[in-house]
Amino acid sequence: MTSINTNTSAMTALQSLSMINSNLDQTQNRISTGYRVGAASDNAAYWSIATTMRSDNKALGAVEDALGLGQAKVDTAYTGMTAAIDVVDEMKAKLVAAKEPGVDKAKIQSEIKELQGQLTSIATSASFSGENWLKFDGATGTKSVVASFNRSSTGTVSVGTIDINANATKLFRNGAAAGVNDGILDKETTTANAAATNVTYTVSTLDITATNVDDTVLTGMISAVDTALKSMTTAGSTLGAAKSRMDIQSEFVS
Repeated sequence: MTSINTNTSAMTALQSLSMINSNLDQTQNRISTGYRVGAASDNAAYWSIATTMRSDNKALGAVEDALGLGQAKVDTAYTGMTAAIDVVDEMKAKLVAAKEPGVDKAKIQSEIKELQGQLTSIATSASFSGENWLKFDGATGTKSVVASFNRSSTGTVSVGTIDINANATKLFRNGAAAGVNDGILDKETTTANAAATNVTYTVSTLDITATNVDDTVLTGMISAVDTALKSMTTAGSTLGAAKSRMDIQSEFVS
């Protein structure tokens, strides 16, 4: 009697069927998982590499999200800063015009007051995701935006950031209290007039019609506004540079 153990053709067919079933199971697993190497049993070395790469890819996804949020914050601060620079430019021109003998300083002051209101509005509205880099209390130090995830040849991982000194972008101190952390536009300046009387003012509150404000003090006000403008220009450049770096980094990780 012939049995499967002695029937070479039957044994070959059985082996072929077993291999087909095994390959079918593997193919179905690859379809369901989307992975060619889905388990260590498929290929231990490749599985280890693939698992690490998948983990790193998730980390890069988190970096991309963080960059998107950081870009929005920087864009908001940058837009506010450039708008404020335009307003301070106009204020500087008004002060220079006030130096003209016989000019109606009261009318110029009303225009300056309107510009000061615009500055406050710009700084207050420059907020995104609960953060305002143009108006806040005290010293906030450095703002860091996650920009990269790196793995060295030895396997060591590190997270790169783009850092911005938010203290340098602060236009106003949030609240009435004055102190060493005052912003660019509410930092106090004192100028002695021709009668040696000190007049204290800030860019955001200066009043050319106030008592004791003479031509000497007016010159000091112009100088204070120009100094503030320089600081704002530097801050705008810093924000612009950070914005460019984030745009480039975002392209890299996407």
